[in-house]
Amino acid sequence: MSRLAVTIEDRTFEVELMSSPENNDEILVKVDGQTIPVILPDRQVRVEEMEWAIVDERPYEVVLDADLHWIKSHLGLYQLDVRDLNASVDRPLSGDGRVKAPIPGQITRVMVAVGQEVQAGQPLIVLEAMKMENEIRAPRSGKVKALHVSPGKSVFLNEMLAEIG
Repeated sequence: MSRLAVTIEDRTFEVELMSSPENNDEILVKVDGQTIPVILPDRQVRVEEMEWAIVDERPYEVVLDADLHWIKSHLGLYQLDVRDLNASVDRPLSGDGRVKAPIPGQITRVMVAVGQEVQAGQPLIVLEAMKMENEIRAPRSGKVKALHVSPGKSVFLNEMLAEIG
């Protein structure tokens, strides 16, 4: 059984993951004490390749960042933080400091400047896509080494937005 603290935007949930004794394709997910059955189409697929899941008998399209920094559903794009509560220390932040566009869109705000010190999770840039504003956050603490965008610029998926060193 895995125990996780999952923060979506500013709300944290305690999550436990268990295999279903009756169905090998099903995972039992206990969220804040409530058990929800989840079926993944292919449990062998990497998280960034997952496209959908059946949650409590309802299908959902989802897109997850490989480093679990964000999740996207039909409701929008959400910042994500996952911590293993069974680990003796927090999982170190992954990534090399490159900040890329998680979706195509237009830059509406840049909230930092080159040379500025930032903390992991701090908002850096606001990217508008499908009429929704998405805060792009720092993947790690450090100094902003480069900004490759400015307000009004259109960006493509995975386009480099900033670098933090």
